Order: sequence, then C-alpha cells, then structure tokens
Amino acid sequence: MRELEITAPVSLTGPDGRLNPAAVGWSRTPMHRTDGIGKMGTGWGRNKRWEYWAVTTPAHIVSVTVSSLDYAAVHDLWVFDRATENIVHTGVIRPLSRSVRLPGTLGEAPAQVRTRPLRVDIAEEAGGTRLRARTDRVSIDILAARPDGHEALAVVVPWSTTRFQYTVKDVARPATGSITIDGTRIEIPAGESWATLDHGRGRWPYSMHWNWAAGSGMSDGRVVGVQLGSKWTDGTGSTENALVVDGRLSKISEELTWHYDTTNWLAPWHISGDTADLEFTPFYDKTSATDLKVFSSFGHQCFGEFSGWMQDESGRRVSFAGITGWAEDVRNRW
Repeated sequence: MRELEITAPVSLTGPDGRLNPAAVGWSRTPMHRTDGIGKMGTGWGRNKRWEYWAVTTPAHIVSVTVSSLDYAAVHDLWVFDRATENIVHTGVIRPLSRSVRLPGTLGEAPAQVRTRPLRVDIAEEAGGTRLRARTDRVSIDILAARPDGHEALAVVVPWSTTRFQYTVKDVARPATGSITIDGTRIEIPAGESWATLDHGRGRWPYSMHWNWAAGSGMSDGRVVGVQLGSKWTDGTGSTENALVVDGRLSKISEELTWHYDTTNWLAPWHISGDTADLEFTPFYDKTSATDLKVFSSFGHQCFGEFSGWMQDESGRRVSFAGITGWAEDVRNRW
C-alpha cells in the first residue's frame, strides 16, 4: 500500500463537516486540526473524542481514559500491581459531556474530568505531558517526557466522507513521577518506565471490532516502540503500523496478519507480514464488559512482552526482545 505522508498542517474536516480529502494520510508529528469534531449538530452521536494514556513500570501498570461519545462521557483510572495482580479501578459513565473538557486539537488545551469519584488533568508543559488523576484511593502525578526529535504516528483512517478517524499513537515516551495508593507513595523509576498515548478524534460507525498493540522498552541499548493495529483499518488504504527506534518513526504500510487464540487469551499472539514478525507473550488478561444497550463494549486487553523484528524505513530488520506492552481485541457498539 502507498500512504501519503503529510508534512504541513491540514484540517481534518471541510466547511461542510465532511472528511477533507487532503487530510487522508499519516505524519510523524501531529499535523491535523480536529476542531470540527464534536460540534453540536454536525454528526452528533457519531463523534468520538478521547485521550487514553497507559504507563508501564517494572512494578505497576496505570491507564487513564478521558472521553466523550456525544451522548455519554466515559472515564477511567486503572492501577495494576504486577507482582500481586491487585487492581484499584474507578470507572465513570455520565450522560452527555458535561463532566469532561477536551481540546479541539491535540495539545492546544488541557483535558479534564470533573466527577465526584474521579478527577483528571492532562496538560502539556515544558518537556512533555503532565498526567494527574485522583480518586478516593489513588492519585497519580506522572510526566510523559517528549525528548527532542521524538516522533509519533498520526494517521487518518477513512471509511467514508462521513465516517473517519484521526488517531495519534505515541509510544516510548519516558515516564517519571509517582503513584500513591491508599496513602503509600511509589516513585516511578526513570529509564525503566514508559508512557503511551492514544489520542482519537473522529466519527465512527455504530459497530466496530478492532485490534491494537503497543509496546515500549529498551533492547540492545536502543529505545524501541512498537505500534500495531488491525481489523478497523482493513480495506481503508490506511494502517496504524509503525516502529519507533530512539525516537525515529518508520511507517509500515502493510496490513499485517494477527493470530491469537480466543479460547486462551494468555497463549502467545503472532503478528506478521513481509515487514514484521512478532510474538507477543501475555502475562495478564484485562477483561472488560459494559452493556448499556445503546453503548456496549467487550474486550480483552492482554499485557505482556513483544519479541521479534520489524522493518525500518531503510528496509533493515530491527530485532528486539523484552518490550513491555499490550495487545487487545475489542468490540464496541457506540
């Protein structure tokens, strides 16, 4: 497949609210203005906006979700102890979007949640993105650093002129800061901890099935970031597959094949093609099931480690092992 690399700012939507044809492509840094998504009356009910951050450390995994689905706002803070598998989780669903503020375009304003069970503040600052969240039992204060020259995959996935998604998948961001659980403060070890962003703005079909995999870590003295996706992009002419090595992104324009056992989610997963061959070995299956009739979501997000190789932009195979992350299978009606 040939995908257009976008190198100048562009609006995701045109004046009529439809997908701007010039926006279809990918970029190494966010180039798309997405202020047209979420306006009342323009595709209302199909607009989906979110910021999802996941942070992996040697001892914990933390994820934060801030989102608006137009008719509902869905927020989440999840903390997982890797040694004990203890979980502290707060999930919030509120009607409409009064509990959330989201920037029209990535980085131009803070993302905030204000509910009684959960408060979240995500804001850009010098050197990176500050993630703060608080519940009755947990608080986090984490800096997802953005090293000079660090690149991220931004891509537009077009299903039609009225159904499309802009996603930024930013892997291998060095993480520092702290997690506090029931009054005990835990420092996040620098050089061993990584943050990943999934930023989304778009108008979606009601029903969708997707795979997403992401991983970050050190291998052979290099910082390696893995970003892979499937099903939801199939047949659109776009992929969300990329490799990041020491901050440099290589786009993979191939629909890779995913093999995994839906009767045994902790069995190894295999993701392969001409430009990649990876094995993912899970150590934990995070299951989710929400059924509110209009909105439902069922998923398996398996955490584990990636090994294998991916092809960089020079055509060279980059081998790696021990890259911590996740691979997921999700079905949504939203």
